[in-house]
Amino acid sequence: MNALKRDRHTQGSNVIDETALPERKAVARATVPREAAGVLTGTIQLPANVKSLSFDYRSATPFPHLILDNLFSEELLDRVIQELPPLGDAHWVRHDDNHLQQFNLRSAADLGEAGSQVVAFLHSARFLYFLSEVTGIRDLLPDPYLQGAGYHMIPRGGKFDVHLDRNVAYSTGLVRRLSLLIYLNRDWKHEYGGQLELWSKDGKRPEVVIEPIFNRTTIFEITDENYHGVPAVVRCPKGRSRNCFVVYYHTAQVREEKDLTAHTSIYGPRSYAQSESKFRQFVKDLVPPILLRGFRKLNSE
Repeated sequence: MNALKRDRHTQGSNVIDETALPERKAVARATVPREAAGVLTGTIQLPANVKSLSFDYRSATPFPHLILDNLFSEELLDRVIQELPPLGDAHWVRHDDNHLQQFNLRSAADLGEAGSQVVAFLHSARFLYFLSEVTGIRDLLPDPYLQGAGYHMIPRGGKFDVHLDRNVAYSTGLVRRLSLLIYLNRDWKHEYGGQLELWSKDGKRPEVVIEPIFNRTTIFEITDENYHGVPAVVRCPKGRSRNCFVVYYHTAQVREEKDLTAHTSIYGPRSYAQSESKFRQFVKDLVPPILLRGFRKLNSE
């Protein structure tokens, strides 16, 4: 396995060097032990000390989350990257509004061989049991249709404002409980932007910033208090994008909430508070939406 790469987190306004974090925190980010039992034909190894990972996940702030580096083999993820459909292909669903500029995989049926291997493992009973042990959430269910999941691609100039996730699956009615993201960005630099930010429960300030570097897996709990997003606009070189593979996990119900009101993404108050310049608003009012989308597309190329 590769050595753990140095990363930067932001807590409040302070930048923390993770190499100086206490040993307990390092457990959650350590390279997966070589002696752990291999799964998925030896390409993935699960952490040996589930108890330690569970402690780190449940005690994390501003809400439960876990970050694991080098969980997958580089060869497997390189094959996943090679299967990414080109932009403009019919396999993508484009989202483009004031809060979100992103491409999502249209259907799980469009996955290639490597992507299907990853999903088969992430949806397996073995991995579901592991997630339950780490998070404390029992009876987790996968989504074989990958509704809203699969490849997520944020193009140059794109972002995803701070928000609360959709809380109920599109058509099954299952309750979303966990999000798992695998980053697919080789040689990603901090100045490229696209960091995942975990925000305070009032949605007003960032507390943790996660670099989307290659072979990093992030798991976090989905609730109506867990604000997160990618508000740092992607500034990668032309021809690149910020890519990840996403899987959601569900339960049939949340025992603590009998009357759950379904909703789509809810954006944080700060997202609405960031007013645009008068000139930019004037341009948006004057120019037809189709021309604005065309300009954004040219800017992302």
